[in-house]
Amino acid sequence: MRVKKGDKVIVIAGADKGKVGVVQKAFPKLNRVVVDGVNLVKKHQKPRQNNAEGSIVEMYAPIDASNVAIYDAKAKKATRVSYQIIDGKKVRVTKKSGTKLD
Repeated sequence: MRVKKGDKVIVIAGADKGKVGVVQKAFPKLNRVVVDGVNLVKKHQKPRQNNAEGSIVEMYAPIDASNVAIYDAKAKKATRVSYQIIDGKKVRVTKKSGTKLD
């Protein structure tokens, strides 16, 4: 999975196609990410002792990492990621404009 927490991504498939957001959480073993502003769902909560009334809470659900691509702000498009060794460190670089991600 080439997407990490804090990356700016664009959704390339699904109901939220075209939306741009920042990755809030990444689940590499499940190949899923939670993106801010994407895949908002409503969860019904039962009444509890501290919450006397039940409520409906809106929260972000994870989407598959294959449905997002890194967003290149310079090119204003979706891009792929390549790796380069700069100063002895492996760094992620965008394919379209060559800007560093790390």
